[in-house]
Amino acid sequence: MRQSNFELLRIVSMLMVLTVHADGASLGLPEVSGDWDALTARDIWRLGVESIAIIGVNCFTLISGYFGIRLRWKSALSFIFQCLFYSVGLATVFGIAFPSHFSITAWAESWLVLSHTDLWYVPAYFGLMLLSPVLNVGIENLSCKQLGAFVAGFALFNLWCGWFWEGSFNPTGYTLVQLIMMYLIGRYIKIADFRISKTTTLALYTASVAAIFATSVYLPTLKAFAYNSPFVVAASVLFLLLFRELQFKSQTINFFASSAFAVYLFHKAPLVWGNAMKPTVIKMWQSMCLVEFSFAVAGLIVAIYLLATALDLIRRKIWTWIS
Repeated sequence: MRQSNFELLRIVSMLMVLTVHADGASLGLPEVSGDWDALTARDIWRLGVESIAIIGVNCFTLISGYFGIRLRWKSALSFIFQCLFYSVGLATVFGIAFPSHFSITAWAESWLVLSHTDLWYVPAYFGLMLLSPVLNVGIENLSCKQLGAFVAGFALFNLWCGWFWEGSFNPTGYTLVQLIMMYLIGRYIKIADFRISKTTTLALYTASVAAIFATSVYLPTLKAFAYNSPFVVAASVLFLLLFRELQFKSQTINFFASSAFAVYLFHKAPLVWGNAMKPTVIKMWQSMCLVEFSFAVAGLIVAIYLLATALDLIRRKIWTWIS
């Protein structure tokens, strides 16, 4: 039985991913270099939105860790099929609609979803799936105290050597190593039943987001908004803890959450991202005032989520027939 509070977190996390792609990935982020006086309203908007939304990817992986990945052949094949459905499907539709722009090489590469892809999370998450049996066995054979020490040590190594010193194994968090860390943190939270008061959690979460924003003013934005930044990791964990305290059931939430990953596969596919979403966001940013843009881009994000959910109904029916 799916827990609707975590399913809501899954939806919010993907909306955050969409927001990051509509913000920094589309518009670029200002490099302030500590000059607060140089900040414009639009600079503050972009950095502020990014500070709130940058935790989406980490939260998505934390959920997997919290519940644990149980690798089966069928689940692995389902994952690959879902990736192929959007990669090959979009490439095929684009080729039919715009034959003059069709490339047989690009279409052939659309089948190679684990090697020839702009979506870094796809091969990284598949790697996490493959490693999950080993990770799970190791976790199960550790006491709660030992697990806590191991997770703390691995996180410290990742943050210090990876983020602070920009180690090549995980300089910005766009790696399998990052997903392993977030998976382990999620498992520890579940197993240890780690809890702090709601008030403290909310206060620490707010402080973490504020710290993300502050570091973006002084540090290069690529480093400030890295997924393995200590403040980004902290905000991600605290955000999950906030949602864990919610208690409700909703079939509607569960339904829309089941297509959350499809939203990522659809909107970040190069043909959709490069030809539709990014140019649209840039055009709105250049032609609208900040208030109008905020409402317009929010509407665009919701529309993309709903469209991907509708398309995913087709994918689910095909997979049910195949499997």
